[in-house]
Amino acid sequence: MRIAVFGAGGYTGKLVLAELNRRDIDTVLVGRSTERLTEAASRAGLGTVPASVRQAAAEDHTVLVHAFRDCSAVINCAGPFVLSGGAVVRAALAAGCHYVDTSGEQRHLDRTFTAFGGPAEKAGVTVVPGTNDDGLPSDLLAHLVAERVGPVRELVIGLDVDSGDAMPSRGTIRSGLENIDTFTTGGLGYEEGRWHTDIAARSTALTFPGGAGPIPVAKFPLPAVVTVPRHVKARRVEGVANARLVAALAGLTPAVINAVPEGPPADSRRKARWMITVEALGEDGSHARGVIHGTDMQGTTALIAVESAHRLVADGAAAGVLAPSQAYVPADFLRFLGRYGVQWSVDGPGTAVGG
Repeated sequence: MRIAVFGAGGYTGKLVLAELNRRDIDTVLVGRSTERLTEAASRAGLGTVPASVRQAAAEDHTVLVHAFRDCSAVINCAGPFVLSGGAVVRAALAAGCHYVDTSGEQRHLDRTFTAFGGPAEKAGVTVVPGTNDDGLPSDLLAHLVAERVGPVRELVIGLDVDSGDAMPSRGTIRSGLENIDTFTTGGLGYEEGRWHTDIAARSTALTFPGGAGPIPVAKFPLPAVVTVPRHVKARRVEGVANARLVAALAGLTPAVINAVPEGPPADSRRKARWMITVEALGEDGSHARGVIHGTDMQGTTALIAVESAHRLVADGAAAGVLAPSQAYVPADFLRFLGRYGVQWSVDGPGTAVGG
C-alpha cells in the first residue's frame, strides 16, 4: 500500500504524514515546493528518499498524474478546495488512485458529487470527499440515527466547538475566506429532493450534552448536509452551529491570516473540544438522537483521513463518488475512532448504542 499526500507541506498535510508514519504506511509527498516537502518529510520522520518527494502543482495535470501513478490512494490536504480540489480529483482518477480529502467546504463537496460521479465509476475508483473531523463523524452518526426512525421527516445536525486558545490554521482561514459567502448565507440546505441556499434553517436553539440549557444556533454550511441525503431517505436536512461560532467565521478578514501561526501547537489542540448532535424526526413521529464528541480537531482530521484512505485500499468500496456512510460501515468506523478518545452514542427507538 502506497498513499500519496497532496499538500504534504502544509499544516494538515504534516499531521497526515505523521499519522501515516505512525502506521508505517509507504508514503509519497506531493506539492509545489520540493524544499517544503523535504522539510515536512524530515519532521514526520519519513526521511528524504528522493522518490518519495514529488514536485507537482494542481494545475499541471500531466505532472500530477505522473506523481500519483504508482500510488493506491491520494489524500488531498491542499485548500481552498473550491480552487484546486477538482483538479486533484481529476488527476487521481487518471492515475487510477482512490481519493479522499480533508475538505469541509460544501461547494467543493457538491461539485465533486456532480462532476465526478460518472468518471469515477468509469475509472473504477472510489472518491470520498470531506473525510475530516466534522464531515465524516456527522455523516456516519446521521446514518445510524436515521435508521432508528425509518423514513425521516426532518434531520438536524448541530455543531459546537470550544477551541480554547487553539486558533485555526492558516490554511483553514484561507479556505474560510474563499468560502465566506457560505458562512454569511449559511450555505446549502436540503428539502424535498433539492439542495439550495434559499432553504432556511428552522432550528434557532439546541441543547448540547453537558450544557446548562439550549444555546442559540444559526444555519451553517456543514458538509453532512451535502452527503447525508445521498444515503438517508429524508424530506429535510439542515446544518446549524453555535451562533457565536457562525458570527466569528462570518467575520473573517484577510488580515487574520498574518496574525496567526501556521497552526496551533499540539498542547493547544488537545484542549480544544468539538461536539456534534444529530436529531431525527420520523414520518411517524418517532424521535432519535445521536451525539459524538472529542478533542484535537486537527489531529482527529489526520486520523480520519488516513483511516479513510487505508480502508478504501484494504477493504474496497463501490466505484464512484460516495458519502462516508456509503464507503464505510458507520458503526465500525465510529468504534475505530473510539479507540482514540472520540465518544459517541445513539438513543431512540430500540437499544442505545455507542462507544
